[in-house]
Amino acid sequence: MPVKNRFAELHQDITAWRRDLHEHPEILFDTHRTSGIVAEKLRAFGCDEVVEGIGRTGVVGIIKGKSDSSGKVIGLRADMDALPIHEVTGLDYASKTPGAMHACGHDGHTAMLLGAAQYLSETRNFDGTVVVIFQPAEEGGGGGREMCEDGMMARWNIQEVYGMHNWPGMPVGSFGIRPGAFFAATDQFEVNVKGKGGHGAKPHQAIDPLVTASHIVTALQSIVSRNSDPDDQMVISVTGIESSSKAFNVIPASVMFRGTMRTMSKTNRALGEERFKALVSATATAFGCEAEIKWLPGYPAMVNSEAQTEFAADVAEAVSGACDREAPITMGGEDFAYMLEERPGAYILVGNGDSADVHNPEYNFNDEVIPAGCSWWAEIVERRMPVA
Repeated sequence: MPVKNRFAELHQDITAWRRDLHEHPEILFDTHRTSGIVAEKLRAFGCDEVVEGIGRTGVVGIIKGKSDSSGKVIGLRADMDALPIHEVTGLDYASKTPGAMHACGHDGHTAMLLGAAQYLSETRNFDGTVVVIFQPAEEGGGGGREMCEDGMMARWNIQEVYGMHNWPGMPVGSFGIRPGAFFAATDQFEVNVKGKGGHGAKPHQAIDPLVTASHIVTALQSIVSRNSDPDDQMVISVTGIESSSKAFNVIPASVMFRGTMRTMSKTNRALGEERFKALVSATATAFGCEAEIKWLPGYPAMVNSEAQTEFAADVAEAVSGACDREAPITMGGEDFAYMLEERPGAYILVGNGDSADVHNPEYNFNDEVIPAGCSWWAEIVERRMPVA
């Protein structure tokens, strides 16, 4: 694998950083220790500017090249937060925080971007400016949105932005990417169906919200099968249901169910919400019930820009010799989408090998990925902004 020699030299150090972060996971915006370590290292590397508190606990580092005749500014983003999962790996460096775990590899992403930042600060072999972005709260908190709302893109005149995520099941160090919609929009819903409770032996005296909710849950799948264009992916999953009664012989007065809708286009996202609300309301009315709908908009679909995706794939092939340019669409969400809504850019996957899947209590980031990931970051900069 033709990675940069400097990252082979730094591999042990970057691995140690990663494992320290793994031992001390922090959730959502509470990344105070992690953010502090990131800022301290960026200053030690000699970054021209280090700013904390962007998007609450985000950190931004500025690295200027040997020259700046191009005026180009490229952003490189890594996420820092962990998940509320109890780790069961048994590793020597397993989480020391009960109920929190780096189960998605953000420890690896942060460590790899730190490695790239050290290299870029040492060499400065580019014409322009690099903005390294360390983001909190990717796992449901919208940290990317908050960093953008803090004016990050305009403040440093970021013109393009690139992100990376490890991917279990792909060979170590290989890459995958695709232009256009790559990760899904992630909306959530909660519905409270209200009827009239009664005795299980006397259903005629009740208005059964459980039967009503069951029909609604089934009907929701017709949105995917009969309203949505089959070529435009959509998933509606009801993931939990609760009754106001736990008794065997009581028809409950109300039933609540929750779930998620995943879509790849703005058109389908709007269609899905419209049809969802209409089906829920009309079905509840048909059975004599009322339905209260709480719609919770999530991340937008993450859409890779065409030109930047092609460039990112070229860099990946140069680094590893392997890049799938038509990687499968994923219905998972990613709040790097907010940054790509503000600036053109691309998000790539790097293989984590034969590991447990992300968001699994047995998952662990594969440290053998580090040289390839760091090299991709560095090559993005040096190839996009070659020295004049």
